[in-house]
Amino acid sequence: MAASSSALPRIAVLGGTGFIGRTILDTLAGRGHHLLTIARKEPATPLPGDFARLDLTLDPPAALAGLLAEHRIDVVVNAAGGMWGLTDEQMVGANVGMVAQLLEALRSMTAAPRLVHLGTVHEYGLCPIGVSLAEDSEPHPSMVYGQLKLQATELIAEAVRGGLDAVVLRLGNVVGAGQPSHSLLGVMAGKLAAARAAGESAQLSLAPLTAQRDFVDLQDTVDAIVAALAPAPQAPPVLNVGLGRASSARELVDLLIEVSEVPAEITEVPAPEGSGPETEWQQLDITAITKALGWEPKRSLKEAVTALWAAASATDAAGSTAP
Repeated sequence: MAASSSALPRIAVLGGTGFIGRTILDTLAGRGHHLLTIARKEPATPLPGDFARLDLTLDPPAALAGLLAEHRIDVVVNAAGGMWGLTDEQMVGANVGMVAQLLEALRSMTAAPRLVHLGTVHEYGLCPIGVSLAEDSEPHPSMVYGQLKLQATELIAEAVRGGLDAVVLRLGNVVGAGQPSHSLLGVMAGKLAAARAAGESAQLSLAPLTAQRDFVDLQDTVDAIVAALAPAPQAPPVLNVGLGRASSARELVDLLIEVSEVPAEITEVPAPEGSGPETEWQQLDITAITKALGWEPKRSLKEAVTALWAAASATDAAGSTAP
């Protein structure tokens, strides 16, 4: 039985309208937390808890601090940021400028909430094949996005040294319901759903997809975020969240085709010149988070892809029957 809401920390989620943010909100609502979502635009679909409109890159830090104080927030989960559809300049604001504003807001408060910030495996960059990336591995991000997210992590680590209660969860490649439609698996799910609706075989053109990545289930990821809500004084400021095992993107596509039960014909095409993967291998060492927070992944990649397909096919079916 869940504890009463008064016994639970009050949570503000930045970026609660996004892929991971929505599942964070749904999970925390199910646990009985008081919730405040802060974003630039209120979504068409209602979110659990309260909503406040604020531009985290443009509005003054005092405005954010006032909101957090007004709602008596105990923990801020920062799931905001982004790379898709943004220029390099826009990515600076979304991933570094916003974090600097957030930290200024927290520092200005008499009793600052704890901060749980979502980082990314792209902060590590290139890695020798077969190596597991631990939190003290030297980062060499080659993508602009990874470089900016690393800068944000460094700002937060500096704030922790200055006394702020915060942790960065460095996430692997998250897979699950609500997968962004522009991602590889989101695109493939859309094509499979369209083929199913048309009663046809799906025609899929794919690059070789040989690069190995650490994919992790969405709900497992959110469970790690929930585990990080409580202060952990002995925990390091950065913790990896992943499956702890590398898999190829082709394996994930094959799993998606299998669970969809949609006939598919795959044509392999060469990758455009200069568009190869950031690295051929990324695998996270998750020893530290298991030791610090007692978290470890429980779900398989097939379960993650099954959840992705269930949501994508339901959305497609709803769209096809709309008036």
